[in-house]
Amino acid sequence: MERLQSKIEGKGNGIKTVIVNLSDVAHQLARPPSYLIKYFGFELGAQTNIDPKDDRWIINGAHESTKLQDYLDGFINRFVLCKSCKNPETVVHIKDGNIVLDCKACGQRTNVDLRQKLSSFILKNASVKGKKDKSTKKADRKARKEAERKAAGGEGSPAEGSDEQDDNDGDDQDGDDSDNGDALFKRINAEAKELNEPEEEKEIEWSVDTSEEAVKARMKELSGDLKQATLNDGDGEDADGEGSNSYDQLGKWIESQAEEKGGITKVEDVDVYLKAKELHIETKHRTLAVLAQTLFDENMIKQIDGRAAMLKRMITSERHEKALLGGTERFVGIEHPNMTNQISAILLKYYENELVTEEVLKAWGSKASKKYVDIATSKKVRKNAEKFLEWLETAESEEESDDDDDE
Repeated sequence: MERLQSKIEGKGNGIKTVIVNLSDVAHQLARPPSYLIKYFGFELGAQTNIDPKDDRWIINGAHESTKLQDYLDGFINRFVLCKSCKNPETVVHIKDGNIVLDCKACGQRTNVDLRQKLSSFILKNASVKGKKDKSTKKADRKARKEAERKAAGGEGSPAEGSDEQDDNDGDDQDGDDSDNGDALFKRINAEAKELNEPEEEKEIEWSVDTSEEAVKARMKELSGDLKQATLNDGDGEDADGEGSNSYDQLGKWIESQAEEKGGITKVEDVDVYLKAKELHIETKHRTLAVLAQTLFDENMIKQIDGRAAMLKRMITSERHEKALLGGTERFVGIEHPNMTNQISAILLKYYENELVTEEVLKAWGSKASKKYVDIATSKKVRKNAEKFLEWLETAESEEESDDDDDE
């Protein structure tokens, strides 16, 4: 699937984000483009247009393409991937007030969570007697023509026409559109599966080690952790195409270094950084989730100061900060549950070393998330972090009070 392409237009109150290739992406996911644009609107709290006449899908406000891509990954997890086998070859059916994903790979029929805001939109706008809405038919035709053009070796297809001609295609052709579209989806999915086979051969299978050795136990569980994080993120690739295999390699390398040198504290920061650079993931936000789970042991509070310089160099955005917190959440919540009561002290060290900003810490503490751990564990970790979060609020209030006194 191609990545989202967007551009920001206008300024001031009239600023807006246009998703250039939303129709193509929606077609590749076998979902109506109106589902995607509405999902973005719900997640961003912004107004959208769900049936544009000129194929210009617009979200009010300025939104970066990387942020939209993250939300797209969430859409795929919730409304495309089979809940049983995680395959994207699913078809949406509405039955008895439920949204059912019919998987063509494993044959399972699984339900979508109706608590999602988009679920209400889908049920409310369910197509009558299987007919597609106008925006969906238009997106299907556009994507089909593009696929035919590429199949012809890049030559322009005679079927290519203007948007006006697309709009004038009769509704009486709905049945043919659907049949042709299904055939095209199957062909595209088959070709995509063939292209992905080499990548699948490279995947590393890990087994969970219940050994008492802290480093080894943590590292043996790392792959499963990374795979869950990858699944939650969507397609398992960063913007530059690096798959989760690189993160597994980094984790396994740190494990071997710790074993060779007699402990994780003997592994040098510069060596870790150079290894990440060798794997071309030194700038990736997900690398911070790996490091949070591998660079420390049960004396983490005392070790953060020593690792801070390298971590700070690798943290360049809020996504990096959130990944560091996510990895830490797994480390203390899943791998070392006896350390859960230390989370306040750990967060204080992050804050003192300027690894995570006050805004990101407050946002993290305000809502439990199942991105890195199960929701129960997430709530437990945040419950134990209340002492630090209260201190953070108090410290801010005192600073504001001091500023008022100075004035």
